Amino acid sequence: MQNIKAVIFDMDGVLIDSEPLWRIAMIKGFNDIGIEFTDEDCRKTTGMRFKEVVEHWFNHHNITHSTPIQLNDAVHEHLVSLIITEGNAMKGAIELLEFLKTKQFPLGLATSSSHILVDAVLHKTQTKPYFHSITSAEFLEFGKPHPEVFLKCAADLNILPENCLVIEDSVNGVLAGKAAGMTVIAVPDEEHKNDSRFEIADFRLNNLSDVIKLF
Repeated sequence: MQNIKAVIFDMDGVLIDSEPLWRIAMIKGFNDIGIEFTDEDCRKTTGMRFKEVVEHWFNHHNITHSTPIQLNDAVHEHLVSLIITEGNAMKGAIELLEFLKTKQFPLGLATSSSHILVDAVLHKTQTKPYFHSITSAEFLEFGKPHPEVFLKCAADLNILPENCLVIEDSVNGVLAGKAAGMTVIAVPDEEHKNDSRFEIADFRLNNLSDVIKLF
């Protein structure tokens, strides 16, 4: 950890406990257009950009009676409402941000989520002032597990990738961080904490509070 000069956070499942809200919004969105959709379907695409999720399921179900844009807009509208009314920062997230601030680390946010969701989350959690760079993969060429969003965030922070620490909760995010050449901490949720694919992370921790103990 001596070489770490900046810390980059994922958003969903790291900064905010939004994964359950994502599932609610996705299930409603697909059900509203007549497609049976479950929690398990939601989990199959965790960490992907939502436009890629929509394209995947539209192709899978051969949906022709609606458009990806219509579904995308409907899910995002419902999700923003859920974030505003029910969203909460992940346990230990604010404590960790405060700790890193006192250590004067430049902080980045690198997410697959759209800008409208980033704005909603930062407003709800009141965490925007902590971040020196906020990067969404929405308009980048690639989403996670490609490293592009992390590399752009590091460039915006003016820190070399090898000097960046990534905090992630998804396998796709861990893959992206490692592909970027960064040190990666995985903090999976209870359901996925024993997933062997997280073994590629440099550290696998039970909660965000444990991150502080590494410094």
